[in-house]
Amino acid sequence: MGELAERQRPLHREEYERMIDAGFFRDERIELIRGVIVEMSPQNMPHSGAIQVLTRLLVPPLVGRADVRVQLPFAAGEDSLPEPDLAVVEPRYFRGGHPDHAFLIIEVADASLKFDRQEKAELYARAGVPEYWVVNLIDKIVEQHSDPAGGSYTRVTPYRPSETLAPLAFTDVAVRVAEVFGE
Repeated sequence: MGELAERQRPLHREEYERMIDAGFFRDERIELIRGVIVEMSPQNMPHSGAIQVLTRLLVPPLVGRADVRVQLPFAAGEDSLPEPDLAVVEPRYFRGGHPDHAFLIIEVADASLKFDRQEKAELYARAGVPEYWVVNLIDKIVEQHSDPAGGSYTRVTPYRPSETLAPLAFTDVAVRVAEVFGE
C-alpha cells in the first residue's frame, strides 16, 4: 500500500466541482478533504438538533451583518471543499464560487470527533478561519479553537453547559452552551 499511496494524485477542488456539476456523486454525502473524497458521517438526532438550535440562535442577531450557511461548501484551499455544519460568512450571494473566508466555522461531532478536532481543525486553520467551534456531543462541551498560526489553532477553550460563549467577530451574540445540547 505504501508505493500505491506515493503514486496517488490528489483531486483539485476545481476538478471536484466540475465532477459535481457533471452529475457525479448524486445522493452521496461526501466532501473533498486534502484531495481525497471523504464520506460524511450520517446525522443522528443530537447532531441535527444541535445544528437546528445553533441556526436559531445565530441567524436572527446576525441578519444584515453575516450569513449563516448550513451544510454548504466552503473553499478551504485548492484541494478541499468541506461542508461544515455551519459557516458564518460575509452577507453576499456567492455566484462565482463558494466562500473561502469565514468569521466562524462550526462542526457538530460525535462519531467524527477525532477527525473534526484534528483534520478539520488543521484544514480550517490553514484556510485562515479565525475561529472554529467543535460541538462535542460526547462530552457535552463546545470547544472554541482560535488564534490560527502555522496550520493549527494555538488556543482551544472548552465551554461547558453552565457557560455562554460568543463568536469573536460578534461578541454581542451570546450562545448558551446548555441550549445547544437541548438542556
